[in-house]
Amino acid sequence: MKIGKVEKYINEELGRKGALLFTVVDPVDYKTPEDAVRTGCDAAEGGADIILIGGSIGAQGELLDHVTKLIKEGVDTPVVLFPGNMGTITKYADAMYFMSLLNARNPYWITQVQMLASLHIKSLGIEPLPVGYIVVHPGGTVGWVGDANMVPREKPNIAASLALAGQYLGNRFIVTDVGSNPQLQGNSGVPLDLIATVKKVINVPYIVAGGINNVEAARKAVRAGGDIIQVGTAIEKSSRPKAQASLFSKAIHEEGRKG
Repeated sequence: MKIGKVEKYINEELGRKGALLFTVVDPVDYKTPEDAVRTGCDAAEGGADIILIGGSIGAQGELLDHVTKLIKEGVDTPVVLFPGNMGTITKYADAMYFMSLLNARNPYWITQVQMLASLHIKSLGIEPLPVGYIVVHPGGTVGWVGDANMVPREKPNIAASLALAGQYLGNRFIVTDVGSNPQLQGNSGVPLDLIATVKKVINVPYIVAGGINNVEAARKAVRAGGDIIQVGTAIEKSSRPKAQASLFSKAIHEEGRKG
């Protein structure tokens, strides 16, 4: 598949900055659609390299159309869908994660929903980004909805094997995710040794997601091997999302350039 405009942008920005910040906006998590739009625009102004829109449950229909359209109109940053199912598709986005959940128990999440959605995506002209998606314990909502056989946190080689299989199957991005705002003691993100182990075996951009709730955690994830750090809750819950996004983006870009 030919590399599209958004994928080319991501690769070029990685070459220039070394590491990137993707900010997730789940419209369902906000009191009003306008709050979601404001956060997305503020995050872009604060230095986020991509604005992701979507979620596991409910981010669809008029709500998704409205929020995506207004964010797209308010930013120059690419707007990319982070789909939870077939409903998380809107013509107003530039691109979308065309995801296969590599450790799903149910084949629906590996190939079937992708087959069901593919012609619709093509008809809308949305650029698909081939993403291999891996859920690490505890998994949050995405782990439950996706019926994932979640990777144990203490078994990094399982994650690395899944990631390499995903790359060999043609995925041009790999994501490891612990789910949104998981309830764990201490560092709730993807374990650093797991990040390092995955990074050693793949040579496509590696996205680390879930539980990155402060700037130091983002720095550590980049140092361990993350090419792209995906942050949602920490910016969503901030009273100053633009400033918070700026802190994350500066730290991530700084660490990326060191590499």
